[in-house]
Amino acid sequence: MPAQRLVVGITGATGAVYGVRLLQRARELGVQTHLVVTPAGVLNVHHELGLDRRALEALADHAYAPGDVGACVASGSFDTAAMVVAPCTMKTLGAIAHGLSDNLLTRAADVTLKERRRLLLMVRETPFNLAHLRNMTAATEMGAIIFPPLPAFYHRPESIDELVAESVERVLSLLQLQGAAPKAWNGL
Repeated sequence: MPAQRLVVGITGATGAVYGVRLLQRARELGVQTHLVVTPAGVLNVHHELGLDRRALEALADHAYAPGDVGACVASGSFDTAAMVVAPCTMKTLGAIAHGLSDNLLTRAADVTLKERRRLLLMVRETPFNLAHLRNMTAATEMGAIIFPPLPAFYHRPESIDELVAESVERVLSLLQLQGAAPKAWNGL
């Protein structure tokens, strides 16, 4: 059986650690990753985590430039399990919600939706304005899952790393990837 394939998009919103941790965890699970990072995403990964493009791309099995609209992830015939954009800017959300397919990341998201595969958007902005809310509604109506990385505290995390790891496990579970292990709420 071939490895599960996951498309990972990273944009310029704060929260680059989510995309990086997702790539790391997917590798641990044996999930093949296909990475698309916007130019602002590269800048933000460097600013927040000190990683350059080369170090970031080394975390993925395959990496593509946003302008490479001929890449395999631009076609529905390339079978993937799911796609996640972590973090997802409001600009990217808007492009996805309106089917713009103006770069490889938004084209891959459009393909994910048209093929009825799981698309999860870790949107990063606060507070939301009406355009953000309408774009989230439109993306949801098309089948996307809107997942702002809001931490859970019932498992009593002791570090930021634990908060990030738990959010990533929840994402992997929502994407129905084998081996995801989010902590369950078992009641009081």
